[in-house]
Amino acid sequence: MTSTLDADLTHDAFLGGRLHLWQPRDGYRAGVDPVLLAASVPARAGQSVLDLGCGVGAVALCLGARVSGLELVGVERQAAYAALAERNGLKAHAADLTDMPEELRDRSFDHVLANPPYFNRAAGHVADDSGREAGRGVETPVAAWIDAAARRLRHKGYLHMIHRAERLPDLLAGAAGRLGSPEIWPLCPRVGKAAELVIFRARKNGRADFRLHFPVVLHEGTRHERDGESYTHEIQSVLREGAALHL
Repeated sequence: MTSTLDADLTHDAFLGGRLHLWQPRDGYRAGVDPVLLAASVPARAGQSVLDLGCGVGAVALCLGARVSGLELVGVERQAAYAALAERNGLKAHAADLTDMPEELRDRSFDHVLANPPYFNRAAGHVADDSGREAGRGVETPVAAWIDAAARRLRHKGYLHMIHRAERLPDLLAGAAGRLGSPEIWPLCPRVGKAAELVIFRARKNGRADFRLHFPVVLHEGTRHERDGESYTHEIQSVLREGAALHL
């Protein structure tokens, strides 16, 4: 049964209706990026997953919809969003990732996921809505996100993060001395277009050399020619069928 407060929320379908999430009608709303990040994680049943800055739980819950038998936990500093993540089915803690509750400080995880705010507000505009601003504008440095992940990963565990391509130097700098085996998958809007986003993966106590992988192309064709969806078949399978992104 819904309440009058639900008028401020929407109940949105993800993965072709396999998952539904309560989200604020106004404010930060999960879109394609958390779905792509979740699809890139090669988790296995029985593993534990921590979603940093989980919002309403989109990344972790999309992963859980694809891989059964995972323990999914989230941390979100905005209490209202953490409450929505709980309502959506994620065990979420209302806390700052730089000051996690003792229950999490005593734990380690196989995978840590992060879809941090993309934009540097020293060089941009602040959103009117506080929830949208917290989801899009950088306040906690990228290095702090990576540090929090490194502290919570078990030996040989993985950090998986999606971010703007121009923040790649920050990602690599933040991982230096904390996480090893860094890998990058550029996400290009179309063939011949520069990457706008990257998926970044690194491993605790990893020793492999840095790897820059072949780009993942999101849309068909070399330019936008018509209204409507133009995702490649692989990306459609990820977004509409909950398929894995084969990296």
